[in-house]
Amino acid sequence: MRRTILFFMAGVLSLTIACNRNAKTRGEEQHTMVYGIIADDYNLEKGEIRNGQTLGTILDGYGVSARTIDQLDRAAREIFPLRQIRAGRPYTAFLTKDSIASHLDFLVYEKSVTDYVVFGFVNDSVSISTGQKPIELRRTKRSAEIESSLWGAIMQENLPYSLAAELEDVYQWTVDFFGVQKGDKFTVIYDEKFVDTLSVGVGRIWGAKFTHGGREIYAIPFKQGDKVQYWEYDGGSLRKQMLKAPLKFTRISSKFSHSRFHPVLKRYRPHHGVDYAAPKGTPVRAVADGVVVFRGWSGGGGNTLKIKHANNMMTGYLHLSRFAKGIVKGKRVSQGEVIGYVGSTGTSTGPHLDYRVWKGGKPINPLKIPQEPAVPISKDNLEAFEFVRDRIVAELAGEVAESERITQLDSIVLPSKAEPQPASDIKE
Repeated sequence: MRRTILFFMAGVLSLTIACNRNAKTRGEEQHTMVYGIIADDYNLEKGEIRNGQTLGTILDGYGVSARTIDQLDRAAREIFPLRQIRAGRPYTAFLTKDSIASHLDFLVYEKSVTDYVVFGFVNDSVSISTGQKPIELRRTKRSAEIESSLWGAIMQENLPYSLAAELEDVYQWTVDFFGVQKGDKFTVIYDEKFVDTLSVGVGRIWGAKFTHGGREIYAIPFKQGDKVQYWEYDGGSLRKQMLKAPLKFTRISSKFSHSRFHPVLKRYRPHHGVDYAAPKGTPVRAVADGVVVFRGWSGGGGNTLKIKHANNMMTGYLHLSRFAKGIVKGKRVSQGEVIGYVGSTGTSTGPHLDYRVWKGGKPINPLKIPQEPAVPISKDNLEAFEFVRDRIVAELAGEVAESERITQLDSIVLPSKAEPQPASDIKE
């Protein structure tokens, strides 16, 4: 019975939205829709969940009986358990406009800036449904020059913070974000998500140009096979055999050296790795596909992982606070998979990751790994890729007409080429 009520109410809410849209098409009377509810006949009262407050106490304040609250609690368990209510989140009460016997018909709880839950109390029944506020995508192009770091440039230009993470995901195989220099710069085209006037994140990256150490590195989205990936200007994949770094949002505190003064042992000795200073618990990722060949305690290295990769390469991750769940010797891991967490185990003055790379058993500088590119754009896709690339590059360089923008990548329709005239039709 409860399921029937729930599905019925969800259908009613969807129907009111559809009817409103149809009425607009026919020029009929329009209604004010709030959270998918026709709000014309209600007084809306907004509030915020206080510390220690429960939904039950809020509903009790609006005259909802204990029996009805208990019924709602049981009905909500499979959709949104009432214990998931969190302090600081807003809610809206829909109160009937009847001045004599005004009562609560709906209470809407916003569980995030986009998602909400509707609790209904119409006609002595209870209902619960979920919804999402309409999200508007605004295509945006922005540029920034780096003074110290990518994050610093993002903050200085008042760009969405999530854009830094998106750019790092796109360029993680190609740009060393720990080695960016003053004067490096980028231009990026992206969809910014808005709920009303509030920015709530970043959607697709439609293209980017990152100038790093004088080299221009384009990121062109294109679908080859069943997946959209990012490609360089010449059609080479931005993906490489190994990631540039095994963790994000940190800084290099010590580089590869054959003679470094050890801060604990107080003497000079080789340091065949790169130290990344990071808070304890920062996730550490495998830089490439491979197999775990060592997991355990390694003296001064503390909790250590070693992973064997293709081309006779091996990587090491030292001083971990702990290993990720399921990471054992013999485990096959994927590039980007979390394998452990930054710590300060072994001989260490503070939380950091000591990252090491060996080729053929010989230690090499992790910051100078020769990179093997992934499969490039195929010959069959080259013409379509160049069509997409040229339009993206033109948009990055200046303003283009909306009709000239690339707005989807599932089916690229190339402009038709003029057919050559037969020789007999060509006039002298």
